Amino acid sequence: MSNELNNHYSLAGPDRRDILHAAGTAIAGATAAALAMGTPALAQTPGGGSPRAATGDRNSASLGARLRGVQHFGLTVQNMDRAYEFYTQVLGGTEIMRDGDFQGERIHNTLLTDQDIEARERSVNPRTMGVPDLRGGAQRLDVRFIQFDNAVIELLQYRDADQPMGGGNSFAEARDHMSPAYPRSMHICFHIRDDIDFNQFIRDLEAESARRGMTQVRANRVITVASEKERLSAPLEANTNRITEGRSNGWALIYCKGSEGEQLEFVQALGPVKKTFNDALDARRRLVRADAG
Repeated sequence: MSNELNNHYSLAGPDRRDILHAAGTAIAGATAAALAMGTPALAQTPGGGSPRAATGDRNSASLGARLRGVQHFGLTVQNMDRAYEFYTQVLGGTEIMRDGDFQGERIHNTLLTDQDIEARERSVNPRTMGVPDLRGGAQRLDVRFIQFDNAVIELLQYRDADQPMGGGNSFAEARDHMSPAYPRSMHICFHIRDDIDFNQFIRDLEAESARRGMTQVRANRVITVASEKERLSAPLEANTNRITEGRSNGWALIYCKGSEGEQLEFVQALGPVKKTFNDALDARRRLVRADAG
């Protein structure tokens, strides 16, 4: 971090940066596919009623009426520089800001209280559960925010204090099993433009990633393959699952692993399903305008 930023945070008080980061983190992670479509899900009251705000004090309105939407999606990475290269140079995002060296009791408690409690209840050392010691400063947290057309992704890396920002080793090893069927699993969904050849996009994504040594970037196929060799030799048209009936008519998708082994999805919405999402977005905007009035 620059001396100017260090001075800024020092003048503002030792906890100000922690508070700002916690505020951004609090709303990270909801409905990735809906945001990728530019279409937040309609918020409901706990009893299933309308999200329309009550007249007068907005603080008495439903929870959904008090939200502005999803601010960003967060991804904890093993190698910050590699992930940054993938999301900016391969997928074309642009950096908003970066910050780091987060440590101290306040940020530790903000991010890790539930993990500490679980470790205490299980009578185990929290380090064995992958819990870093931000409180004492043995580990630090670095972040970078990346902007796409309609979404922001936050990359986070937890590292030992003696590791350099960006290029250092991660504090914890990556999880090997990343099946999307595991409960609590999340994914990031990217929306491909209407006039783009989906099959060619997936082929070029794999080729560009391989050229950069990002061997974990692998897309699934719609045909059964039994080995990596068979996956690579599958025909081009096997790169896209196109749905042509039912409520999802016009939807195209494929699942893919990213540079850190994270679960990604790429989608294209045409025809009837595009109208469904556009109509929902228009309805949402009308509700928001009515609430604001």
